[in-house]
Amino acid sequence: MFGAPVSEGTVAAAAGRASTGLKGFLELVRGRIVAAPVVNFDETGFRVAGKLHWVHSASTGKYSLITVHAKRGTKGMDHAGVLSEFTGIAVHDAWSSYDTYSRVTHALCNSHLLRELQAVADLASAGATWCWATQVTDALLELKKLVATAIDSGIQHIDAVLAARQTRLLRTAARLGARQNHARSTKIMAKHHALARRILDRHDDYLWFTTDFRVPFDNNAAEREIRMVKLRQKVSGCARTLTGARQFTATRSYLATAAKHGITFFDALVQLAEGQPWLPATQ
Repeated sequence: MFGAPVSEGTVAAAAGRASTGLKGFLELVRGRIVAAPVVNFDETGFRVAGKLHWVHSASTGKYSLITVHAKRGTKGMDHAGVLSEFTGIAVHDAWSSYDTYSRVTHALCNSHLLRELQAVADLASAGATWCWATQVTDALLELKKLVATAIDSGIQHIDAVLAARQTRLLRTAARLGARQNHARSTKIMAKHHALARRILDRHDDYLWFTTDFRVPFDNNAAEREIRMVKLRQKVSGCARTLTGARQFTATRSYLATAAKHGITFFDALVQLAEGQPWLPATQ
């Protein structure tokens, strides 16, 4: 900002002091997220000290908690300290580790599902007039429209008749998809069969957004939380140490949460540098 040169050591020392001052903030945010009715979760790879680590995010419309761990699965999730205590609705992708948390109600991301369905449709035989994956996609998007219409009209539920019709189309297509790929003679067929079976077996998890309007159609909110992590890796390649990576995710949790409360990054960082980090108001 002022054109004054700053040594790497000064920056590292400042980052260390800042993250140390965030312990109370992080515990407060973790508690607020655990107590929330609906939370978005995601994870992404992050290079630390030359090895693949994983950044885990847990977030709501007001709070963000971002952590880093050597493991992607339950060890990394337990380290974050949210899913092990959470009992609300968890919105996430179909990564199997999330399913080990039995006290949680699971809502699966439909954006991930739409991408998988598009991949199936792209491999459909040339000239085919119908594809089971396309019918599932169309039904999902129609259900999304029904929810949007109900919300815009101030109604707390969608039209039951129209919802039943789209749900029937979705399940019928998925059953046909499972039948078409039942032989599983190739890896592609096995993958498509598994997708169709997941749609059938986890039908309620994919359609939570139709019965509880607090639940989003997708998990885009969680993906936004880790976007800065991917940008950091694109610019600098990796974090040189796990300590540095944890300082970065702690500061990122602080700034993302502050932004959700209308606090600018600069103001939040000034308060943090002065040893009095911004804290969200008492609920």
